[in-house]
Amino acid sequence: MEKYGVIVIGSGPGGYTAAIRSAELGYKTAIVEKEALGGVCLNYGCIPSKSLLKNAEIARLLRGKPQDYGIQFSDLKFDYAKAVERSRKVSKRLNQGVAFLMKKNKIDVLEGAASFKDAHTIEVSLADGSSTYEADHFIIATGTVPIAIKGMEPDGERILNYRQAIVQAELPGSIVIVGGGAIGVEFATLWNAYGAKVTVVEMKDHLLPNESEEAGLELAKSFKKQGINVKTGTSLAGVEKQKSGVQVHLTGPKGDEVVEADQVLIAVGFRPNTSEMDPEKAGVRLNARGWIETDEFGKTSVDHIYAIGDVTGRILLAHAASTMGRIAAEKISGGKVRAMDLNLVPHATFSHPQVASFGLNETTAAEKKRAVGIGKTFFLSNGKALGINENEGWVKLIFDRRDDVLIGATMVGADVCELLPELTLAAVQRLSAGDIIENIHAHPTLSEAIWEAALDYLMKKDASR
Repeated sequence: MEKYGVIVIGSGPGGYTAAIRSAELGYKTAIVEKEALGGVCLNYGCIPSKSLLKNAEIARLLRGKPQDYGIQFSDLKFDYAKAVERSRKVSKRLNQGVAFLMKKNKIDVLEGAASFKDAHTIEVSLADGSSTYEADHFIIATGTVPIAIKGMEPDGERILNYRQAIVQAELPGSIVIVGGGAIGVEFATLWNAYGAKVTVVEMKDHLLPNESEEAGLELAKSFKKQGINVKTGTSLAGVEKQKSGVQVHLTGPKGDEVVEADQVLIAVGFRPNTSEMDPEKAGVRLNARGWIETDEFGKTSVDHIYAIGDVTGRILLAHAASTMGRIAAEKISGGKVRAMDLNLVPHATFSHPQVASFGLNETTAAEKKRAVGIGKTFFLSNGKALGINENEGWVKLIFDRRDDVLIGATMVGADVCELLPELTLAAVQRLSAGDIIENIHAHPTLSEAIWEAALDYLMKKDASR
């Protein structure tokens, strides 16, 4: 039986980051992956979806008003399959990059599904049988799997989950997307740009229910302008497969209705990916919903076993998983580590327009009884936004009125996800609205909206004295 200092189970952003850091810290390290290095994010999620959304951006421009840019053509045709092919090439290239990093850092890659035999031993089902491995420490990074609704399980043809949708080479003529979260609105952006008839159904009262209501309403307003049908406060009652499509039964504010489409995408959430792994055999405690319980450093109920990323249910974001992976590896090594502050984790949704946020918004600030002030500006007055013909949306900054320190932000607009690092860094360093004002922002850039929003807060605060 081969023994390691650290075995990481799962090779997504959290897993491979944890493995690399463990190897850097001097541990003999192995990583277990049953499918493809890079996990869901790299192969079926974050990366290929952004590649497809770039194609969608071009398609939206050419299908919109290309004459505004002095572009004229006839017989415009789109090959959606080529867009999917390009996205697969991007994922493959990055998959090979992760493999190179494993080799460079002398990390053994165990290709198979892992299951615990006891607290120090796992069995890995390999292509030619199975092998048993022992480790001083384990880091579980197995992520999640999409929730399937009983009686409406995905078949890859009429009923899809996100994984089937991301590799589907044929553009649906019409589709109903059940779930208005990040996955739902990004697929809506993609398919609508190519000319599909898209309906988005969200049970909560606004799109992106994990974002502020204001942001969700702003996105819905833009979606409707783009021709996307948005149904909020509406639940899925059932799906009937037809010879050439589906009938989607819905219950909403106006009663029951049926929407016919070629396909339906079920994007209602995720559950932890732990069933094959048998963590209970190692003594690892799960909560009532099946997520692995951890402390702020990722340590489970077993001292030498850590869990990171989506499988913990703490926050389902790739960059959070990467941070958790680094923290867990360094904690295992006995180093002095600062726990991750969930309030400072940036949230990025790559719809059109994009939605970005971190920290508190007005609702969550009120729940915490914080005395806050708001600074807001609209992209309609931003020179860069007007120049690129993307002037929808706004920047809203949340400040603590006691010391003017930035404690949150929500933004809707073109490329606003790229504006997040300045804001999260400002919050980490406890910078104030005055500090942001003193920081010179290049002109013309979208980032000037941050400066304008900080100024708006200070002017309103001065006016209220």
